[in-house]
Amino acid sequence: MPSDLEQLIDMGFDKERATLASKATGSLQDAIDWLEKNQDTPIDELHTKQAAADEEPPALKEGEVARSLTCDDCGKRFRSTDQASYHSTKSGHENFSESTEEIKPLTEEEKKQKLEELRLKLEAKRAAQAEQEKIDRKKNEQIRMKATKESQDIKEQLAKKEQLKEMQAKKREKEQDAAAKRRVLEKLEADKQERKRKAEIEKAAREGRAAPPPVAEPVHATSSGPTTSKPASEYKETRLALQTASGRVMKSFPVETTLFEVAHALEEGGATVNSFSTTFPKKTFERTDFGMTLKECGMIPSAALIVK
Repeated sequence: MPSDLEQLIDMGFDKERATLASKATGSLQDAIDWLEKNQDTPIDELHTKQAAADEEPPALKEGEVARSLTCDDCGKRFRSTDQASYHSTKSGHENFSESTEEIKPLTEEEKKQKLEELRLKLEAKRAAQAEQEKIDRKKNEQIRMKATKESQDIKEQLAKKEQLKEMQAKKREKEQDAAAKRRVLEKLEADKQERKRKAEIEKAAREGRAAPPPVAEPVHATSSGPTTSKPASEYKETRLALQTASGRVMKSFPVETTLFEVAHALEEGGATVNSFSTTFPKKTFERTDFGMTLKECGMIPSAALIVK
């Protein structure tokens, strides 16, 4: 029959730790319990504890016969003081008494049965640990997948919000472009009618006739009554219709924007800018005038400029 140490080594325990366990206990079961309890204890610390335990115990009194010790707290019996001390350390029990009953050694059959029980117990413990690790891995994977999905949902929501904001901005810009274009066309038509009226006045003066009466400007009415335009000081932004060599460009700028900044914005689009000019009133702004703001140039709330 293999010794306890050999059986421990056959079960996969480290030889050095198994040797210490065999010395510190009196049975195979206690040795296994000792190894499980001290599996995380450094080997140097275990050697130190063993050295202290190896100190010579007190000598037996004359006529004293060693038989067994009984734990008064749980009723377990032990062959030696070492076993009783280990039990006390592990369980916290402190009350022991001598027993005249001798603990008989296990038979070979009992040892085999005990060893099989210990083997099955170890297998069950390892299987339980493996199952718990499997459960923990599954939980961790679920947590990771949940975090990934939440992150993706947040990204999708942000992308939708940005897309909605972009659509709204394009819609506003389109509406502003249409309104600015309408104002420019109305101004051009008004300029045309004004030139026509001046020509008629000059013609009437040459022919000695009375000047024709001024034409009343059309009133744009709404359901709540006629609208009135805001004073120029209330406008914070102006809309420019810029006629470049490559076509018409509609842009909005703050009223404090300089002509230099307008020119820079056009040049970024590939245009060349040397001057701006208006048709009515007819005026040209050279590069020396580019330090003026749109407000100072009277280009509020809109203006049509020819870019050269």
